[in-house]
Amino acid sequence: MPDPALRRALTPDYPIGCKRVVMAGDYYPALTRDNVEVVTAPIERVTPTGIRTADGRHRAVDTLILATGFRATEFLAPLRVTGRGGREPAEDWACGAHAYLGMMVPGYPNLFLMYGPNTNLGHNSIVLMLEHQAGHILRCLRALARLRLAWIDVRPGEAARYDAMLRAALARTVREGPCTSWYKTAAGRVTNNWPRTTLAYRRLTRRPRLSAYEARPSPPATPSPRPPASERPAPARAGRPGSRASPGGWR
Repeated sequence: MPDPALRRALTPDYPIGCKRVVMAGDYYPALTRDNVEVVTAPIERVTPTGIRTADGRHRAVDTLILATGFRATEFLAPLRVTGRGGREPAEDWACGAHAYLGMMVPGYPNLFLMYGPNTNLGHNSIVLMLEHQAGHILRCLRALARLRLAWIDVRPGEAARYDAMLRAALARTVREGPCTSWYKTAAGRVTNNWPRTTLAYRRLTRRPRLSAYEARPSPPATPSPRPPASERPAPARAGRPGSRASPGGWR
């Protein structure tokens, strides 16, 4: 970057990694082209023919692209989910989304999240995290069936201890540095990124600890009354190989 003024304008005032790192070799060369101007003054207003900045200058533009990003910290949006007692995530997550292992939230039985709060990566493949989550959820579902449970719900104390561990680990990372980023809420809480290794996450999710959950047994099954013989469908007739059963038979 030969121009010292441009170099000063492009030099971050926060540590590398606080914001998402741009992995591109043509970014800086593109900004040094003769037909490119880097403007750091705030936009005051958009006019019918261009943009007026806070320094009083007006720049005519043909096309205006709004790089507004996405609502990365608003998990489950725009879905509406209701938990026990009518609670909703918007209330429980007023200070930022959080979930036990990034998958379960107290008060929402049998609600399993994938790619939930604090499971995003900046150093490895997110596929690894998704595979660990899928395996953990399947093991929970098998336990539900094996133990004949109607639902499981992570205990609030377990979720709080997990979140405290997560906050302590994040505090030692650059993610909580002095900057705004897409993985932070407006209040500065990091809700997206995982602060440890994928191996550490695998160890935590490998075997569900049923003691971490409240559970409710399934009610005894009530046998269905057998319909009268006159209302029972006729059995399918056997046909030649490849032939179809009669329309009135069982599929």
